Amino acid sequence: MPKMGESIMEATILKWIKQEGDTVSEDETILEIATDKVDSEIPSPANGVMGKILFQVDDVVEVGKVIAYIHTESAAKNNLGSHDVLPLMEEPPMETIGAGVSAPDREEALVPTEVSKFEAARPSQATRFYSPLVRNIAAKENILIDELDQITGTGMNGRVTKNDLIAYVKNRGAASASSNAKPAEAEEITPEILSKEITSNENARDKSKETVDFSEEPVILRSSTENVEIIEMDRMRKLIADHMVYSKKTSAHVTSFVEADVTNLVQWRNRVKDEFFQKHYQKITLTPIFIEAIVKAIQDFPRINASVEENKIIIKHDINIGMATALSNGNLIVPVIRNADHYNMVGLAKTVNDLASRARENKLLPQDIQGGTFTVTNVGTFGNVMGTPIINQPQVAILASGAIRKKPAVIETKYGDVIAIRQMMFLSLSYDHRVVDGFLGGSFLRKVADYLEGFNTETKI
Repeated sequence: MPKMGESIMEATILKWIKQEGDTVSEDETILEIATDKVDSEIPSPANGVMGKILFQVDDVVEVGKVIAYIHTESAAKNNLGSHDVLPLMEEPPMETIGAGVSAPDREEALVPTEVSKFEAARPSQATRFYSPLVRNIAAKENILIDELDQITGTGMNGRVTKNDLIAYVKNRGAASASSNAKPAEAEEITPEILSKEITSNENARDKSKETVDFSEEPVILRSSTENVEIIEMDRMRKLIADHMVYSKKTSAHVTSFVEADVTNLVQWRNRVKDEFFQKHYQKITLTPIFIEAIVKAIQDFPRINASVEENKIIIKHDINIGMATALSNGNLIVPVIRNADHYNMVGLAKTVNDLASRARENKLLPQDIQGGTFTVTNVGTFGNVMGTPIINQPQVAILASGAIRKKPAVIETKYGDVIAIRQMMFLSLSYDHRVVDGFLGGSFLRKVADYLEGFNTETKI
């Protein structure tokens, strides 16, 4: 398993493009993996033939572990047998499951008791895969292997899923009930029964977690009167959820707000957007303008561009701005503009457009989402006037820009105060109060607003 970044310690196998026995060429894609940052295609490091594949789809593998072997020409030159494989790395030792359990008995030792009883009824030549959860349900419902083999599966490669089996049991029960004179009364679902059922299934998952397909959830009894839709979290949503909870547990969040008059920059953008596109073949949005103001404010208050390690504050001299980007599936990703202080307005616009486009097309590279030192998110995209964003760890602050709206505002002139229609917006800054106090957080936020309000309308493109 290749290392995909400094903080990446493991990856999930999404798909094997090549199978055992397939011919592969150097740099040809052999599998797809996913980290907590991005999905990636992994190329073959050599020419040869795919040997044994050690991990399957959905397996989570530590970086550095051997995941497959490739037969190479050098294997033949070294007189290796037809079943010998030249590994790219040393094969890891077989892990033991417990005292007195040998490797061939590993799978049996991991299977719960009810599954083991069910397996005893399986013919030895059976090749169709059933997850431990499905086998548990089948055992409880007294469904033998011959009957299970007749069920049509909707999972990958025709695999029978939990929902397939539950639907089958329900239909079988209905058919059985119709043939009896008096149907059996359904057992009332009480909190105690529900608790026991959840605990039972969680224990079964714990016992078999080293071999269980985690794409299926434990069976939970639900009242027939519930009008609900249950949606399984995808991998990215689970990672986002974990990251958000971790951030709240780690940092003492405080949020400050300011309102900024951005009339000048809005008018400038509206005036030059057509010319900008004709000249640079790029759309000019407000995002690069916001990022430019944030970069200038970071240079004024460098302690906001930091992270925390135990009792140490790490000030980052590189200004790498992450921009939260919403994906079409509802998830979120944060591509990073590295050394944002080295770009002019044109360079920022091109980089912002490129990263946003590749994010939505799922074409970001691992390095595109690493190394951020400060994050900006635009809640105004969804019509929200303000927000209280959660800090993107291990950073110490994140800025949210709200929707820009026309509002009456008081303007000071040399002739006195006047009320005029202005383009106004709220900016909010969430910061880690362990290391960023109100003075620093509030001053930085006010400085960003000052740069936006003082935008030079004579800026050349």
